[in-house]
Amino acid sequence: MNRVAYQGTGGAYSHMACTQVFPDWEHLACEDFLSAFDLVQKGFAERAMIPLENSTAGRVEEIYRLIPRTQLFITREHFEPVNHCLLARPGARLEDIRSVSSHPQALAQCHQRLVNLGIKAVAAVDTAGAAKALAASQSNDSGAIASRLAAELYGLEILQENFQDVMGNTTRFLVFSREQEHELPQPQVRYITSLIFAVRNIPAALYKALGGFATNGVNMIKLESYMDGGTMEASHFHLDIHGHPADLPVANAIEELSYFAREVRLLGSYPAHGYRTRTAFV
Repeated sequence: MNRVAYQGTGGAYSHMACTQVFPDWEHLACEDFLSAFDLVQKGFAERAMIPLENSTAGRVEEIYRLIPRTQLFITREHFEPVNHCLLARPGARLEDIRSVSSHPQALAQCHQRLVNLGIKAVAAVDTAGAAKALAASQSNDSGAIASRLAAELYGLEILQENFQDVMGNTTRFLVFSREQEHELPQPQVRYITSLIFAVRNIPAALYKALGGFATNGVNMIKLESYMDGGTMEASHFHLDIHGHPADLPVANAIEELSYFAREVRLLGSYPAHGYRTRTAFV
C-alpha cells in the first residue's frame, strides 16, 4: 500500500488533508516536519503532505528553511478548509465545560466564542493531541478544539461545529515526492511553478532577478523571503508563478532569473487547485 507522511497526531488537519487527497493510502503520523520529509527521501513513504500557509495565521516559517535541504519535488497543492469543532467527552453538555485545550493558534481563532461562553483557554501542543488527551481523561468539564476527524478517532462528541470566530479559514498544503511529475504540460490545465533562488546583498539585485517575469508577461503569485545558512549576507526567496517551464515566456523568464540570481532550483510544476478559481485567489 502507498503511504503519505504528515506532521502531527492522528486527527490533525494535516491528517484531514491526507484523507481528502489520498483516501486509500496509509497515513503516517510524524513528530515533526523534518521526519515527514525524511520518510519520503529514504523511501519509507511515497508522499509527504506539508502545510505551507494559512489564510489566518500566515506562512509556516519552518517549511521555507527545510525545503532547500531536501531533494524532493512538489507534485501537487491542496487547500483544506479549517473547521474547528468544540469537542467533549460523551455525555458532557456545553454548559458543563469550564476549560478548553488546543493549539494556541486554534484558541486564538476561537477566542471570541470562548469569551462569550465564559470558557478558559488552555494551550496544548496541537489540536489532535488535545483531543487525544481529553479522551484519556475523566473530566466532563473540559473540552478540546480540534477537527471532526479527531472526534471520530478518539470517541468524542462534537458540541459545536464551525467554532472559529471567522469563517473561511483555509490552509494550503504542498505534496512532496522523490520523483518529479508534470514535466510535460497537459492542454487546458493551469499550472503553478514553484522555485527557490538566492540573490547577493547588492543594490537592485532582486529587481534585476525578477525583471524577466515582467518583460515576459509571467504572473508572479507569491514571493517569500527568508534568511538561511546562518548568515545575514544573502536573502533566499521562494517564488510561485503562473505557467509551466515548457511555456516559452516562462522559460525565458527563468533563464533571465538564472543570469542575475544564484542557486536557482525548480521545485516542481503542478496543476492549480480548484480553490484558486473559486476564490479568485490568483
